[in-house]
Amino acid sequence: MSVQSSPATDKAVARALKDVAARIDSAVKRSGRTQPVRLVAVSKTKPAGAIQEAYDAGHRDFGENYVQELLDKAPLLPGDIRWHFIGHLQSNKARALLEGVPGLACVQTVDSAKLADRLNRIATDLQRQQKLGVMLQVNTSGEESKYGCAPGEVVGLAQHIAGACPALQLAGLMTIGMPDYSSRPENFTCLVECRAQVAAALGVSADSLELSMGMSGDFEQAVEMGSTNVRVGSTIFGARNYSK
Repeated sequence: MSVQSSPATDKAVARALKDVAARIDSAVKRSGRTQPVRLVAVSKTKPAGAIQEAYDAGHRDFGENYVQELLDKAPLLPGDIRWHFIGHLQSNKARALLEGVPGLACVQTVDSAKLADRLNRIATDLQRQQKLGVMLQVNTSGEESKYGCAPGEVVGLAQHIAGACPALQLAGLMTIGMPDYSSRPENFTCLVECRAQVAAALGVSADSLELSMGMSGDFEQAVEMGSTNVRVGSTIFGARNYSK
C-alpha cells in the first residue's frame, strides 16, 4: 500500500534531499575520508504523504522518534523503506515496535542491557530473517535531561550485546545534540573516542562501527568529524508541526 504524494511538495522535498546530499558529499571531501555517509530523513510529525514524496525522489532511509507515530505510518508506505527508530524506547513498547514495523532496520537508542535483552528476546521470538541493528546511545554532553548511557558504561554494554544478544547486530554508536539541536565538537570527539574503546574491546575495526551524530543544525560538522550516519528532519521536510 502507498499514499499519494503532492507534485508541488514533491519538488520541494526532492530539491531539499538533493541539497542535503550535496552538502554531505562536500563535507566528506573536506574530511578526506571515503567512507559513505547514510542520510536518515527524520519524518517526525510529518504525514505519510510527505514521506512518500521523499521515497518517490529515491530515498529509502527514514527515522521516527515515537513508536505510535511509526506504527501509524509504516503500513501506509512501501515495504522496502529502511526504518530507523531514533527516539527513547520504553521496554514495554518494544514488542509493538518490532511486530508492527517489519522493515525496522535499526534501533539507534539502546542505552541499557535491559533494553538490549528485551529487543533480543522479541527479535528471537519473531524469527527475523536478519539480525536487528542496534546502536548504543551515549550521553556525551552529561546532561541529566538526556537519555543514553555514560561514556564509561559503553564498553560494558557493547560487550553484553556482543556476548548475550545473538539476535542483535551492534551497528555503532549514537549521540543526540545539545538543547538547540546542535552539538559541540567535544560531544562528537567523545563519541569517536567511545567507538575506539568499543572496537578495541570487541577486537574489531573502528570503521566497522557506525557513528550516528549530526542533525539539521550540525550535520556537516559531524561528517567532517567522522559521522557515518546523520539524522536530518526539518531541513528536508520543513518546520515540524507539534499542534497534534
